Amino acid sequence: MSDHSYEVSVRWTGDRGSGTSGYRDYGRDHVVSAAGKHDLSGSADPTFRGDRDRWNPEELLVAALAQCHMLSYLHVAVQNGFTVVDYEDRATASLNLNRDGSGELTETTLHPVVTIREADRVDDARAAHAEANRLCFIARSVAFPVHHEPEIRVLAGESSASAAD
Repeated sequence: MSDHSYEVSVRWTGDRGSGTSGYRDYGRDHVVSAAGKHDLSGSADPTFRGDRDRWNPEELLVAALAQCHMLSYLHVAVQNGFTVVDYEDRATASLNLNRDGSGELTETTLHPVVTIREADRVDDARAAHAEANRLCFIARSVAFPVHHEPEIRVLAGESSASAAD
């Protein structure tokens, strides 16, 4: 396999006229951009004087994990011969702060709700989350556990009730 590279730019837009002269004197606003894509408006978490209407780095990382898992899961579904007709996730994460001002995400939990067509493949659809996690580039790159609490549903009218974990 060949290596791939990615390039994004981050530009701080929070100078209020006095730069970083004091902790309360500058904004945390910034713009995340990549060639040919829409810009993302970023900031810090509101706890750290950020703008709640902008994406913060922690949310972007959790979003990247959820996105990567979904894309890996869809691939695994094709490989295993069951049909996904709907997928949504509500991902959560925990951040621990240290006395020295540092911190780290300690875990994240994905809560995918997957609807499949084949009623007899619910167990396969549930098991596919482990393989998707193994394949997910982002999950393989982080230093904290990525948990999964999936719910598997069967498309209405496809001969069986839904099954959830």
